[in-house]
Amino acid sequence: MARRLQFPLRTTLRSYDRAELRADTVAGLSIAIVLIPQGMGYAMLAGLPPIAGLYAAMLPPVIYALLGTSRQLAVGPVALDSLLVAVSVGAVAESGTADYLSAAASLAAMVGMVQVALGLLGMGALANLLSRPVLSGFTSAAALIIAASQLEHLLAVPLPRSDHVLAILVAALGGVGAWHLPTLVFGGALLIMLLLLGRYAPRVPRAMLAAVIGSGALWALDLEAAGVRVVDDVPSGLPALSLPVIDMQLLRALWPAALTIGMVAFVEAVSIGKRLGRQYGGEIEPSQELLAIGGANLASSVVGGYPVTGSFSRSAVGAQAGARSPIAGVVAGLAVALTLLLLTPVFALLPVAALSAIIIASVWSLFDPAEPRKLWRLKRADFWTLMFTFVMTLVVGIQYGILAGVALSLAGFVVRTTRPHVAVLGRIPGTEAYLSIVRHPHVLQQPGMLIVRVDAQFYFGNVSFLRETLRDLEAGHPVALRAVVLEASGINQLDSSAAEALLEIDLAYRERGVELLFSHVKGPVRDVMYATGMLERLADEGRIFLRTHDAVSHACASMDAPPTLDASHELSTIAVGDDRRAPADRIGCSVAPPQSDEPTKD
Repeated sequence: MARRLQFPLRTTLRSYDRAELRADTVAGLSIAIVLIPQGMGYAMLAGLPPIAGLYAAMLPPVIYALLGTSRQLAVGPVALDSLLVAVSVGAVAESGTADYLSAAASLAAMVGMVQVALGLLGMGALANLLSRPVLSGFTSAAALIIAASQLEHLLAVPLPRSDHVLAILVAALGGVGAWHLPTLVFGGALLIMLLLLGRYAPRVPRAMLAAVIGSGALWALDLEAAGVRVVDDVPSGLPALSLPVIDMQLLRALWPAALTIGMVAFVEAVSIGKRLGRQYGGEIEPSQELLAIGGANLASSVVGGYPVTGSFSRSAVGAQAGARSPIAGVVAGLAVALTLLLLTPVFALLPVAALSAIIIASVWSLFDPAEPRKLWRLKRADFWTLMFTFVMTLVVGIQYGILAGVALSLAGFVVRTTRPHVAVLGRIPGTEAYLSIVRHPHVLQQPGMLIVRVDAQFYFGNVSFLRETLRDLEAGHPVALRAVVLEASGINQLDSSAAEALLEIDLAYRERGVELLFSHVKGPVRDVMYATGMLERLADEGRIFLRTHDAVSHACASMDAPPTLDASHELSTIAVGDDRRAPADRIGCSVAPPQSDEPTKD
């Protein structure tokens, strides 16, 4: 369903006071201190001049503040999107050219349009396509690729611009004789300092500190004369506003990247917003976040920037500094604008190696070796999804790696729904409750009766599986079946193919004298059964029940089985695939009057 464009900031400003403004001002300036050097470094990672990073850091936070629902999210250039830009735009234009700058701005516009369109359609649930294992494997591999991409500036040797770590490392090792030792020592020292500060003093503005120390050391030790390269002149003044040009050739070349970046950027922003909301208070609305991030990307394209999204490191800085509302992002954007007007001459002393060290230190936290160990303990399928995404991202590239991970997740989902969990149930002695005979070996079963629960929607993809499962369960039963109770509490949906299959299963059982009964049938499933006429027939024949116990009681009465519920007797069960068997006089039946369901829709 389409949604209207909303401006959550208006609600915030209705109760906004001076104390909140002071807190947001301090938080916004804290964000800007980190944002300025990071933005310049990330622009270099994207293959753009540092000024493009400042442009992308100026207007997008302001637009997000108007549309966003997170109080703490800090929007601007980030490492992951920057690498994706380098890979995708580098395929259509040469880095350092006007065409490259134009293509990057056009890509930001395309990303923004994709996100805004999805937001207006209320498609925030698309964030679920990127599961945590996929995102963790992707970001861990991307962290290695990003770090490898910065070797060029730490070693001061030309290396191929690639998203294949092995190709970069081979080229770097092959040119070992050309490594520039002063640059390596200088950049390596700054990197070690940043990593140590990140571990022992995480609240220190490391990026700005590295920029200041690096510039000071460059000037004091005259490292530029020794060959340590500095950032090119950064032009002063605010960017000119212009609409990017998107022709059909560029659209065909970049639309896969626009979709990938759009989804990755959205998931990053939503993940950060939810995490900070839980920690500092506040909730986010995913579809509105699509509109807000999309608007920020459109703004970035207009000022000559490139795709942006939420940054965890800068958001955390702002939250720790006391950010109360998105106004902190407005303050950060204004601080970047003042920097463009007044302070760009200072960047002439900023070493390129310092920016590379800032980038590597910033993405270090993306590499998370603890996550695979945790998933190995919790769920092996998620572990293998993470490892597959990680390896594919390193082997086939950053853009196709994440698509491979998503494809594997969807394939796993399809497999799980086509082969759902099916439990055979037995009765807890002395109660009217029924549990799985595998997980609870003490439960009682009735020879000649199967009580089965299917824990998934019933649709065309698992019709054959259910048929085969019922046949296998019957084959493993010690005596001929007289009744089958299908507990439908786990079935949320029923399609036409599954409804037809139920009719056929019922007919086949009826021909062999086996009574098929239903319990716990949910409303959406009843609707389909009602439309086929099956619900009314089942009710007329007294074969649909509100409770599983009532269905079992009805079947027991039909079978003339004596009730035994003496829990003091030695208990055993019937189970498919093992040797547990219940003698005929140890059953879980009751002859209490059952409550038949009515042929109505709920």
